[in-house]
Amino acid sequence: MSTAVRRYIADDGVALTADVGGDPAAPAVILSHGGGQTRHSWGTAMKRLLAGGWQVINVDARGHGDSDWSPIADYRIERLAADVKLIAATLPSPPALVGASMGGAASLIAAAETGVASALVLVDVVPRLNPEGAERIIAFMRARPDGFASLDEVADAVSAYYPQRPRPRDPSGLMKNLRWRADGRLHWHWDPAFVATSQVVSEPPRFTEKLYEAAARLKVPTLLVRGMESDIVDEASIAEFRVHTPHLEVCDVAAAGHMVAGDRNNAFNDGVAGFLRRHFASTRA
Repeated sequence: MSTAVRRYIADDGVALTADVGGDPAAPAVILSHGGGQTRHSWGTAMKRLLAGGWQVINVDARGHGDSDWSPIADYRIERLAADVKLIAATLPSPPALVGASMGGAASLIAAAETGVASALVLVDVVPRLNPEGAERIIAFMRARPDGFASLDEVADAVSAYYPQRPRPRDPSGLMKNLRWRADGRLHWHWDPAFVATSQVVSEPPRFTEKLYEAAARLKVPTLLVRGMESDIVDEASIAEFRVHTPHLEVCDVAAAGHMVAGDRNNAFNDGVAGFLRRHFASTRA
């Protein structure tokens, strides 16, 4: 199905780039990717949701992909949540929010406010993450400030970090997450300021208590999609989440890690689409 690129301007002037598709009158779903990713990580999910009759807004977070970098490096989780609310406010009715990792945390905070969302899907993110897994993500994001000489180098780095996923025979697809810079090297497609400080301010577990405060106020149907091989989310963290959000539903995806949407996209899409059909009507059967 055809999509169009749209720019949303935040109140601080940062422009957010999104792929938008579907009937503008249909119930909408906003997709928010994880830290260090781009909207392209939702490719198959967006197709599935469009085929199900939803309007879909698939957005690059500030500092990522084709969205603007913040001139003052404002990547606080509250700022990212405000960006989600900005997009939701352009719609005729509250959308469903689907977010992975960083995008899930921002969506959780946004969804806790009355009238912002009709449903919430969190992809392998909870308020209190396994600290070792979280630090591993941060270490990977900081590992190559000097960039890469070739796509093969990038593929090697990704495979070393995520050995469960087969190394791509053709690494050209990785270019969606990269850019050539003036130094003639490939760099990840995000603002270096996002990971330059001593703390990554928009990745859990840096703001656990803020997320639990929001979780306690969640009233909308909420689904957690967990990769069963994830080193980020475990049973203890889910149980603690349920104390704050008793109505939480959980969809476990076998043979998937933290990048669950890419590891097992059919199973992931089935779980998300089924949840949305139950709680958030689409325009098709």
